[in-house]
Amino acid sequence: MSDEPGTLERAVEATLFAAETPMGVEALCAHLGGLAPGEIREALGLLEARYRSRGVHLVERGGRWHFETAPDLAHLLRREKEQVRRLSRAATEVLAIIAYHEPVSRAEIESIRGVQTSAGTLDVLMEAGWVKPAGRREVPGRPVVYATTPDFLDHFGLASRRDLPGIDELRAAGLLDPVDEAMEAAMRFEPDEADEAQDDTPDPDDDENLAD
Repeated sequence: MSDEPGTLERAVEATLFAAETPMGVEALCAHLGGLAPGEIREALGLLEARYRSRGVHLVERGGRWHFETAPDLAHLLRREKEQVRRLSRAATEVLAIIAYHEPVSRAEIESIRGVQTSAGTLDVLMEAGWVKPAGRREVPGRPVVYATTPDFLDHFGLASRRDLPGIDELRAAGLLDPVDEAMEAAMRFEPDEADEAQDDTPDPDDDENLAD
């Protein structure tokens, strides 16, 4: 690897540094004049390697790239005590079910958990920015389905849903001891090999589907 980055690397680096939000390959292609996705991916790979030992890293989260502080240096930038976001047991179960089964409707969540799920639980997860409405199921009643967001992947340090731990890993880490039946049901299936894109635009009729 050359010690000096090429012109395209520098252009991608500058674009990501100035971007207000993470950017995907297609967005970078369009911003940099319609370059081929392969060229952008190659530049991203070179930049990721260059920054691997630096104070900031170039990382991919859910197909989008951004710079972030190196994990071992994050404590130097905290100016106040970090506030831990605590989820209720119900919210934790619902988040796990959505992450492992998305897109999933409220009725499907309730079927897995075996109990009713209040609209407030879903509201908490959406306010946290981890869950979003992702269209409607094309069945009678057209219920709203939910999916996780790029913020969910970023918060938990996941590049994609394929990185979600399996139930054996969670049990080995002591996170499922004893294993809760609802949580075990939620972890029963591995995430899909490729995340399917969902409709991000909430339907104006969502409220009636989110009511208790």
